[in-house]
Amino acid sequence: MHVRLKLLAAARSSALLETRFGDDRPLDAAGWHEAERAAPTLCRLAAAELRYCSPSARCRETGELLGLTPLAQPALRDCDMGRWHGRTLGEVTAAEPGAVDTWLADPRSAPHGGESLLAFITRIGTWLDTRPIEQGAGLVAVAEPGVVRAALTYALQAPPHAYWRIDVQPLSVTTLTGRAGNWSLALEA
Repeated sequence: MHVRLKLLAAARSSALLETRFGDDRPLDAAGWHEAERAAPTLCRLAAAELRYCSPSARCRETGELLGLTPLAQPALRDCDMGRWHGRTLGEVTAAEPGAVDTWLADPRSAPHGGESLLAFITRIGTWLDTRPIEQGAGLVAVAEPGVVRAALTYALQAPPHAYWRIDVQPLSVTTLTGRAGNWSLALEA
């Protein structure tokens, strides 16, 4: 049996613009405006039988703003960045350049004391593989861009370094079809 999962990247927040690690800020004014503008197109996602979201404020707010009334899923949280949480990439690079290099080069490393990239991708993959399966079931999940990148890396069985090559824009929709361990990327017009 196959399911169709649409991953909606949350609208932006000031943390996204500042490249902060795991900062749980709500949508900023521009993010609210973008979501309101996109609502006529994205409101179709509310037809999904199951609607989820990452537990972050901006994901919950994006889902509510679009009328999805999503259920927060702790497993869909962004990567745990440990002591780097809330700091900008520039701040961390200035303070710990070697640690940043290690983190970017080795997907098993977690120099920040949080979750490694490989553990993050695996967690998101486990969430994907445990979705309820009903033939043709429609699911939507509002998620952080990093969660969408991890889901794509897992679904396509790409090496972990592919994660860094995936660009997910706010309010973009990515569709995965399939079932546990057998996912496909569906590009739609």
